[in-house]
Amino acid sequence: MSAARKAPLLVAATVALALPLATGCATAQKAVDCARLGIEISNDVDDLQRSVTDTATDTDNAGKILDNLERDTRKLKDKSSNVDVGKALDHLQKAIGNVRDALRDDKTPDLTPLTDAAGELSKVCTSK
Repeated sequence: MSAARKAPLLVAATVALALPLATGCATAQKAVDCARLGIEISNDVDDLQRSVTDTATDTDNAGKILDNLERDTRKLKDKSSNVDVGKALDHLQKAIGNVRDALRDDKTPDLTPLTDAAGELSKVCTSK
């Protein structure tokens, strides 16, 4: 497992252990759910980067990864009422749409906004 994937796992483990001590169970569970789904989204973004880099012509795989990102984003949006998380998810959804549009137009997508939005989500999920 790469260092980039270990860091979010360590953050999620820390959140899972520390939050129950500092807050009520419901709040802690929401934070853990947010962190867990944030990790899934980060992993999806990593997979998409590899797909676009390794196989620029394999838009089917990239499309499946984008579908996973959209599904994970919806799951988290349904579970969270936090305004900051909602804003981060809105940015993520917009970035996903931009990547999908670029792929549909046979262009190499700029993944920077997508990775930035995933980073923003990770930040807000772990700061609560």
